[in-house]
Amino acid sequence: MPLSQDDLNLLRNRLLEELAGLENAEALGQSGQRTVELDQQAVGRLTRMDALQSQAMSKAEAALRARRRRAIHAALARMDEGEYGYCCDCGEEIAPRRLEIDPAAATCVSCASAR
Repeated sequence: MPLSQDDLNLLRNRLLEELAGLENAEALGQSGQRTVELDQQAVGRLTRMDALQSQAMSKAEAALRARRRRAIHAALARMDEGEYGYCCDCGEEIAPRRLEIDPAAATCVSCASAR
């Protein structure tokens, strides 16, 4: 059974809220991605190693946020095009429970598990 307009509105709002949260987190995470100062006079070796590890983790988190933002934008585009709720691989309807869990899901469970 296709999603009702109320369901679509609810899912769209959840996607927009998550997108806003991701953008907020990205703004906060920018400072952790700055270039690490390698001046031995300014900081010790262990401190630099900690800073490099923290920078790498911050960059990895930023990559995850970027991937999630792309998925959300794609889901919002599918909503605008009237294709939301249908698997991008097989065209079958995505289970409403799956969309409830992840509103940005682009594939049904069968296609997702086949990947």
